[in-house]
Amino acid sequence: MSKGITNYIKIFLPIFIGVFCIYISFRNIKFSDFTQYFFEINYLWVIVGIILGALSHISRSYRWKYLINPLGYKLGFINSVLAVFSAYLINYTIPRAGDLARATMISKYENIPLEKTLGTIVAERAVDVICILIIICIGLTIEFQRISEKFILLISDKEISIIFIYLGSISSILFICYLMIKKSKYYKSIINFFSGIVEGLTVIFKMKNRNLFILHSIFIWLMYILMFWATSKAFIQLHEVTFFQLMISFTLAALSIMFSNGGIGIYPLAVEESLGWYGIQSSTGLAFGWVSWLSQTMMVVIFGGLSLFILPFINDNKS
Repeated sequence: MSKGITNYIKIFLPIFIGVFCIYISFRNIKFSDFTQYFFEINYLWVIVGIILGALSHISRSYRWKYLINPLGYKLGFINSVLAVFSAYLINYTIPRAGDLARATMISKYENIPLEKTLGTIVAERAVDVICILIIICIGLTIEFQRISEKFILLISDKEISIIFIYLGSISSILFICYLMIKKSKYYKSIINFFSGIVEGLTVIFKMKNRNLFILHSIFIWLMYILMFWATSKAFIQLHEVTFFQLMISFTLAALSIMFSNGGIGIYPLAVEESLGWYGIQSSTGLAFGWVSWLSQTMMVVIFGGLSLFILPFINDNKS
């Protein structure tokens, strides 16, 4: 497959997934039933959610220095904050492109080799994966009965054959992709990438300020969850949903973001489907998903846009 076709797939496939999920979301919901929530909700809670989300990004910016400093370089806090917000905005164009942009910005403005900044971001992502796995385990443990009942009900239906066909198809596709990757020239790069993750994790546990790094990691994900919880309080219909039920919904929504540009379309759909397990109406779950997604997107667009604009000016002497 040529590089040009690969680039087109990277750009347009996430957009297609997002548009398709929007269609799936609204196909059985009256638009008037959906929009009425935007006139009824308490926007003070939405603002609280935005503040909590911003705090998580700021903490991520500060945490980054604990990975950079052991390499013998200094990371300016202002530049780190601006680069992080810029990266979140860039992720809305091509998923994960913001990570490369963030590494490039800091490499340019802080005079740190690009491979060093990229390596620290790989380590960051490895820690994020561990954090979300822990959240999943906590949620599954507490909500095990409800989730197991849902699964048993699902496999007891006539849809069981469809499920096995679906899983078999996915497994076959993954196996074919593995064979294609193994034969491609990128196989060694992929192996090196995962080796970098392992190496990054090793560095984390050897760093001088690892306790502060771990505390920031906990704080970041706690703010993400509290952001989701605070936004749910804007909806009267969700006041009976427990914190841990919201944690399950948040986890599925967070995992869905990787499949489309900034989670557009798929994030609200994941929220709607997961809250449906607890008897929440589709229109309510979908409205909450969109309010949660839109509020955080507006925060990223505003602060990310300002960051992209400000960064060159405050670093003009370093360009």
